[in-house]
Amino acid sequence: MRGSEVAMIFLIFLSFAVSIYFYPQFPERVASHWNAKGEVNGYLPKFWGIFLLPLTSMGLFLLFLAIPRVDPLRKNIEKFRKHYDRFILIMMVFFLYIQTLIILSNIGIQYNMSQAVLPAIAVLFYCAGVLMENARQNWFVGIRTPWTLSSERVWNKTHKRGSKLFKILALAVLFSMFFPGYMLLIILVPVFVVAGYLIVYSYTEYRKENEATS
Repeated sequence: MRGSEVAMIFLIFLSFAVSIYFYPQFPERVASHWNAKGEVNGYLPKFWGIFLLPLTSMGLFLLFLAIPRVDPLRKNIEKFRKHYDRFILIMMVFFLYIQTLIILSNIGIQYNMSQAVLPAIAVLFYCAGVLMENARQNWFVGIRTPWTLSSERVWNKTHKRGSKLFKILALAVLFSMFFPGYMLLIILVPVFVVAGYLIVYSYTEYRKENEATS
C-alpha cells in the first residue's frame, strides 16, 4: 500500500473519530449550509450533519482508488500518479477542514464561515491546476472532452492552458474575500467562463490539428 493511501485512510478514520466524539454535543438539527454572508441557511438531521463528510470522504477515496485500476489508459495515470495521489490527499484534508468548521459552528463558536472556507477552496483550485499540468491522457482525470480524448497533443495543450487558468481562479477566490457582497459572482462567473473556454479551446485545437494533417 502506498504511503499516500495510508495517510488518506488515517484522515478518514480521524474524521469518523471526531464525528463520534462530538456527536453527543450536537443539536438535533445541524447547521450545514451557509450563504455568501456566512449566515446559516440550511440544516440537516443530526446523523447526516456530522457523518455526511466522513462518508463522502470514504466514498471518494474508494472511487479514486479504483480509477487507476479500471481506466483503459491506466499506464498513463501511473505517469502522474504522484500528483494524482497528492491531490486526493489534499481533498481528504479539505473535507476534514470543512467538517471541523461545521463542528465548531454547531458547538457555539462564532466566526464567518465564508471567510474561513474561501482560502481552502483557493488551495483546492491551485492544486487542481498543478494536477492538470502533470495529467496524461486518461478517461477519468482531467479535462475530458471528445477532442482531448481523441488527440494526445490536444490533451496536453488544453491541460497546459487549463493549469494556468485554474491557478488564476485560485487568486480570484482569494480576491472575492474582500468583496463579500459579490463573492459568488466573482467566483462562479470565472469558473463557468474557464470551463466553457477550455471546451471551445480543445475543439479549436483539434480542428487545427486535423486541418494541418489533411
